[in-house]
Amino acid sequence: MSDAESQIDADFGTTEQDDFEPVQVFDDGTGMDLRPGADNCYKCTSCDTSCPVAEVDDDFPGPKFQGPEQWRLKRKEDTDIDGSVMKCSNCMRCDDACPSGVPLSQMHNTARGEYVENHMDKLSAEYIRNRILSNYRTSAEIASKVPRLANIAMNFGPARWVMEKTLGVTAEREFPEFARQTFREWWEERGGPQVRSEEKRVAYFHGCYSNYNTPEVGKAMVRVFEEFGYEVVVPQQRCSGTPMFANGMLDDAKRAAGINVENFSGLIPEGYDIIASCTSCSLSLKQEYPELFDIDGIQDLSSHTYEAIEYLRIHEDVEGAVADASVPDQAFAYHAPCHARNQGLNRQSVELFRELDGVTIEDVGDSCSGISGTYGWKEEKYETSMKIGEEMFDHMHHAEGNVGMTECPTCSMQMEHGTGYDIKHPLQLLEEALV
Repeated sequence: MSDAESQIDADFGTTEQDDFEPVQVFDDGTGMDLRPGADNCYKCTSCDTSCPVAEVDDDFPGPKFQGPEQWRLKRKEDTDIDGSVMKCSNCMRCDDACPSGVPLSQMHNTARGEYVENHMDKLSAEYIRNRILSNYRTSAEIASKVPRLANIAMNFGPARWVMEKTLGVTAEREFPEFARQTFREWWEERGGPQVRSEEKRVAYFHGCYSNYNTPEVGKAMVRVFEEFGYEVVVPQQRCSGTPMFANGMLDDAKRAAGINVENFSGLIPEGYDIIASCTSCSLSLKQEYPELFDIDGIQDLSSHTYEAIEYLRIHEDVEGAVADASVPDQAFAYHAPCHARNQGLNRQSVELFRELDGVTIEDVGDSCSGISGTYGWKEEKYETSMKIGEEMFDHMHHAEGNVGMTECPTCSMQMEHGTGYDIKHPLQLLEEALV
């Protein structure tokens, strides 16, 4: 194993800001001052009208209340965090919609963290369920030791019924299958990097799902980048923290972030950029880490992190390579994840593959898929999740293709669940065309 792939596993703390005395609205110890962001809100309600949860749930007060209005109440009065913050799906579309730069998702994440820490019963079924879902990597690592048994057990009807009744994990969804060989097992078996380069170097953040459930996506990423002459390394890593942020488990997220920052940021001076195949992972490293944590190296990690196809479009003539390639005839219904839209990547796959001979690809619109990571796995939120996804399902059914495409693993679950279509990652089609 190379130095780039060595593991560091420790808890990392945060550092207080000392250039001014911060206003401690949310008692989470981070020392952040959100005054400028909250004061920028002039109540235009663009965030509320963009919120997919507010659109289908009349009881949800919306991101404007959950962000700047709740912040102001908390600052001026002895007011507890409203429990409705747990209805926020963390799609982060409100960030994109705000015309004045209010850090809405940062406020939501911070508020959820305080609510869970101070108001949620740690022995409640809801807390235990949310903690398990947030730490998917832990359960996936165990299941991957006996994948065949795990796949049978997790989708055994009575077992799903018990999980719904005891923990509130919906029985309506089938659990994704665990791969018989994880991505990291494949990586070690092949002997690590097959290309060496002093000029073109990337470190792959594969995340949990590509490791345990869809290693074919990780393999495609490696093979495509090696085709373009890149040295690919795969450092030891933890979950990106996305499901932890969404469930208010900020201590868990901080631990994971500390390990990831330590293992990846040290590669940047050696010429490595960080590449993710999941848009939620790339957004977490780019945006949520520096918003919520003060860890040495975190800003470098943020500024050197890219989604995989985004990186190729910046640094290589991947459009030209695709235009010269061909694949057997196939048609795709493409959905851009919300966390791709937050990064300005919502049409990149449509733009990339529209010149690929043999491929028809259709964007199925700008609606949210509705699953939002762990959100749609909760029994009490399942119906809301499906209502949000109705527009996407309808557009997919009317698209020419009967195969879906997306960069987000949980969006792919929702797409398959709502339509029955097989789902591909864009990297898999890129591999088919170029490798």
